Amino acid sequence: MDDNRIIELYFKRSEAAVKESRDKYGKQCGIIAYNILRSREDSEECVNDTWFKAWNSIPPTKPTKLSTFLGRITRNLAIDRLRKLMTGKRGRGETDVCLEELAECVGYEETFTDDLILKEALECFLEELTPKAREIFMLRYWYMYDTEYIANRMKLSGDAVKMSLHRSRTALRIFLENEGFDI
Repeated sequence: MDDNRIIELYFKRSEAAVKESRDKYGKQCGIIAYNILRSREDSEECVNDTWFKAWNSIPPTKPTKLSTFLGRITRNLAIDRLRKLMTGKRGRGETDVCLEELAECVGYEETFTDDLILKEALECFLEELTPKAREIFMLRYWYMYDTEYIANRMKLSGDAVKMSLHRSRTALRIFLENEGFDI
């Protein structure tokens, strides 16, 4: 079923909207949650919370791209859950590393996830990257894959992935400074 039809189901308050969302985007949301939480049980719970939050958000929100909308909900829920699970005793995971890397470019992660102006600037920045650099950037900072996975997927060395990410973060910092953001 196409996204517009699924969104229509949400607006009609049809429970079929949740089923169709789960069928179409459940795997994608599961990957996002698992890459952050590294726990199947926590990931499944987070994805189930995604459908509940989507149900409560649509309407009034009408997403322009349902996959991104659901992915963002899942990502934010998983990060919130991880923060609750992390007590400082359990160590630091890949998610914290990703967020720290980005915090160097965009400031605190709360600004990164919430600021609409920054979101638009990031979209412009991503359009300027080469397709390969954009894919590496998104795999790391949206899906939160580790660099080893990205290297295998992209058929690159780990050092090449790390260098691409470093160059992208440096370019992002410069881009945001030129756009007037305080870093």
